Amino acid sequence: MSEKTTYTLPIGPIHPALKEPVAFEFEIEGERIIGVDLKVGHVHRGIEWIGMHRNPIQILYIAERICGICNVCHPIAFCRAVENVADIEVPERADYIRTIVAELERIHSHILWAGVAAHEIGFDTVLHLSWAIREKVLDLIEYLTGNRITKAIFTVGGVRRDITKDQYPKIEEALNYYKENFDALKSVFLDDKSIQMRTKKCGILTKEDALKLCAVGPTTRASGVKKDVRVDQAYCAYGDLDIKPITPDILTGEINGDVYDRIIVRLLEVAQSVDLIEQCLDRLPSGDIMAEPKIPKLLAMLKRTEGDGIGRAEAPRGEVIHYVKLDGKNE
Repeated sequence: MSEKTTYTLPIGPIHPALKEPVAFEFEIEGERIIGVDLKVGHVHRGIEWIGMHRNPIQILYIAERICGICNVCHPIAFCRAVENVADIEVPERADYIRTIVAELERIHSHILWAGVAAHEIGFDTVLHLSWAIREKVLDLIEYLTGNRITKAIFTVGGVRRDITKDQYPKIEEALNYYKENFDALKSVFLDDKSIQMRTKKCGILTKEDALKLCAVGPTTRASGVKKDVRVDQAYCAYGDLDIKPITPDILTGEINGDVYDRIIVRLLEVAQSVDLIEQCLDRLPSGDIMAEPKIPKLLAMLKRTEGDGIGRAEAPRGEVIHYVKLDGKNE
């Protein structure tokens, strides 16, 4: 019997299959990838260096652009890090509004991911269907923040925009839309036999490997690891809400850690986000939305602050951590 042979397959840094420049060297045995050498940094933007030469309010603009898709979690994590250093107490109402906007982003990001997954397995019709459904939440985000993509609603010590009672009907309309269309998304992604054949028992990440590789977000939860910053170290309003980590066995009774399970987790988290937003609206407290509404006064206070702090947030794709060090020079 002949010994198994391996070969190396280089892909990138520029390749039509890649969304951005990155280089892989795959070690392959038959049809199984047994190793990979990853070379990154081709799109390094020097964000940390830029931040060292800006004040905290200016850095917010940069933090929102770290990721074009998940641009709520980064400013939240950054703000929480600065608030941690400066001992700023965020108004409770602002925490609830931050949570609402974060969950709206989670809805749009998960549906976007599901559409891309459909495209990758050859179902462009499902991509177009899911992205059409996603438009509703982008319209709502624009209605509440003024922007569809970069929200510009966050500031150190609170939020820049309030959510008022007269906005509730529009919010409720969008949430009801997702309740009504959830079964359609579930039917398309989870009940279709062709999609099941392309996603079940494919791309398996076991619980052991997920822990070993420090996987985060829906990817690790799909492998049965109940890790979620919103629960483990509750921030904003999450400590007041009824929330538990989503794993695929909630729906199927089993965990396989495959692509199908990762789709399940994201779709269930869309429904969970709708529920969390409704909880926030029902419990939204009265009060201020900023700890210090006058930016010059806030900057003057931060300029006198020295120390370091950490802010964590659960992005749609997983945990985000920001480390901030203030040197008493407003940098």
